[in-house]
Amino acid sequence: MGTRNDDRVKRREIQFSTLHPDPRQAETAAIILEGVEGILLAEARDPVTLWVHYHIELICLTHVENLLGSHGLHLDNNLLFKLRRALAHYTEETQRDNLGCPRGDANCTTKVFISSYKRREHGCRDERPKHWRRYL
Repeated sequence: MGTRNDDRVKRREIQFSTLHPDPRQAETAAIILEGVEGILLAEARDPVTLWVHYHIELICLTHVENLLGSHGLHLDNNLLFKLRRALAHYTEETQRDNLGCPRGDANCTTKVFISSYKRREHGCRDERPKHWRRYL
């Protein structure tokens, strides 16, 4: 069962806390995410709501949230938003594992192509068992 290309582009809504010195955190976050590899769109819908579209093989929601948190922005910790984020983290982690992306590796595209190359039939394989190869 293969993954369609449009399944690899995630669209998420990130809510920020209203109790923060920066009343327009969503706009600040959009500026921060503007040049990040894998981010296709970062748009502030209102002062505390950010819409993000990103490619799952290059970046995930956990990395986006960690990046925003390291810049001093605060996510809304309402129970509903926590549950949404937890579900998104779980599904993205599972999808990245199924695509061959190891944990903690933000850019796994190269490893996915290497794995695909190893499985493909081509003339660059030595069919002899490994213990026979070292005698030549």
